[in-house]
Amino acid sequence: MENISVQRRMLLRTAAAGAVMATVGGCGGGGGGGSSSATAPAAAPPVTPPVVQPSTTVAFTGVSVHDPSVIKAAETYYVFGSHLAAARSTDWMNWTRIADGVNAGNPLFNNVTAALSEALAWAQADTLWAPDVARLDDGKFYMYYCACKGDSPRSALGLAVADKVDGPYVNKQLLLKSGMWGEASPDGTVYDATKHPNVVDPNVFRDNGGKLWMVYGSYSGGIFIMEMNPATGLQKPAQGYGRHLMGGNHARIEGAYILYSPDSKYYYLFVSFGGLDANGGYNIRVSRSLNPDGPYVDGAGTDMATVKANPALPLFDDASIAPHGQKLMGNHQYVLASGETGTALGYVSPGHNSAYYDVAAGKYFLVFHARFPGQGEAHEVRVHEMFINVDGWPVVAPFRYVPLSKNAITLSADVSAADAAGIYKVINHGKDISAVIKQSQVVTLAAGGAVSGAIAGNWSHLGGNKVSIVSTDGTAYNGVLSRQWNTNGNAFEVTFTVQSKAGVSLWGARMGN
Repeated sequence: MENISVQRRMLLRTAAAGAVMATVGGCGGGGGGGSSSATAPAAAPPVTPPVVQPSTTVAFTGVSVHDPSVIKAAETYYVFGSHLAAARSTDWMNWTRIADGVNAGNPLFNNVTAALSEALAWAQADTLWAPDVARLDDGKFYMYYCACKGDSPRSALGLAVADKVDGPYVNKQLLLKSGMWGEASPDGTVYDATKHPNVVDPNVFRDNGGKLWMVYGSYSGGIFIMEMNPATGLQKPAQGYGRHLMGGNHARIEGAYILYSPDSKYYYLFVSFGGLDANGGYNIRVSRSLNPDGPYVDGAGTDMATVKANPALPLFDDASIAPHGQKLMGNHQYVLASGETGTALGYVSPGHNSAYYDVAAGKYFLVFHARFPGQGEAHEVRVHEMFINVDGWPVVAPFRYVPLSKNAITLSADVSAADAAGIYKVINHGKDISAVIKQSQVVTLAAGGAVSGAIAGNWSHLGGNKVSIVSTDGTAYNGVLSRQWNTNGNAFEVTFTVQSKAGVSLWGARMGN
């Protein structure tokens, strides 16, 4: 049985309501000269006044929404998360809380405990876990909600409907149940938690042909997918629990989310490995498929349906799953460089993400919650830009998203080879699942193409902001250069994000730009 209620109940709901402000300014100057000769002194040259650059101000307003699932309505982004928390933003940076708490006062429902009493009673729970909201064919908003007992996979997954994205939602019906020990499950066999899902953490998405799907699951038998009816929001009949995609034997894998890329033509299945609390080693991984319902594979070609815990090892075995999937990020912290100020940036147990593709801008975004070094279980929503590398894998920008338009002086999105050469703080995210916080190390990308410091080898600019780093052991890391806002440096800095075929990601932030 799964003993994860303690982690779930440790979620803190306190929002960081204050804005974090950062400013950067620069100035230059001229000087005068004189002569010491015996002849009459030359006239002093005119003094050039200091050139004062416009100041750049970047503001963030944080919010605590655990397991944030994103949807855009009109020109506003909404995130919905566990404990019926929700928030909105128009810029990915500043968030306003609109709901929190499974109680009669939550505006997303008219008395949610009464409205969803069937789910709460089945799950023997007093709270809700990670939901997802989708807009379907009738223009209405459909919330896929779930409740779980916590110390076992006894869960219920249901559907509620609203005319507006912020509710109020009206319950429609339950879709799935799990944890019925000794009883028949939806596929007709006796429920077995090692191979059947815990019916939580839903994500509903459309494939490139317009079909509707729901991916879901946590620990227990793993991640599953079902085809849905876009007219009703319900699952199509005779699917049981659907198709198994990943996990099993209580492997710590959850928080599935699928995003299609029109650039690569792949469907990307994001999941979180490990435990969600500050000591759990939560980290975000991705696999891909040409089909919405899989099979999904990692860079080594491993079918993720085969990635599960070893039943011969202790419960929640991480060792068996750690080598698999492309690890996008985990615990890390940058070491402050000369001239940088404030608390050193970094994340602890980042995970349970959603993702968004902005068609008009052609940009990808990763939306997730994160804890922070030395701050216990406090958490906030974070948004990072993503890119697709030359190998067709998503790579994540090293710092939270701030558009270049925020800079007081126009900055080009193009990063040349000359721009990229320099000294970097580099995070090696590795492939482990652990509470260790990886510290940045110094790496130099020399103008001639050499790489030295914590990584040795060569690098090359591939054009179009694409970059490749090849270490001396022959490992190639392919990715993207960009300019990202470094709060500690109060400036946009050149960064790189690269990934190897084995699924190891490196993040670099240039120092002294």
